Amino acid sequence: MDSKIEIARVYDTLLCSPGMDEIVKIDLKISRKAVLILCHAIEKGSDETGKAGLPSLPENISKQFSELLFGISKDCLEKSGLDLLSQKLKALVTAP
Repeated sequence: MDSKIEIARVYDTLLCSPGMDEIVKIDLKISRKAVLILCHAIEKGSDETGKAGLPSLPENISKQFSELLFGISKDCLEKSGLDLLSQKLKALVTAP
């Protein structure tokens, strides 16, 4: 069996566990550097290819939660005052 399918099944099973739909409040204090790295990791983690051999999120989970993760990422960038800097960095990376 394909390992991607197996990983997707494990994630699907975990997400169906009791209590997984409960809302939790997380009070997080991290550096701005960590915010930039976290937001970059959220973007790259949703890529299908992954990086350096690390598995990315299974396709069905990535589709289901990508909006939520990107919303968290955007909120973190805004609260840390790094949203404009992040946009400029993305423009540098994607510039021809």
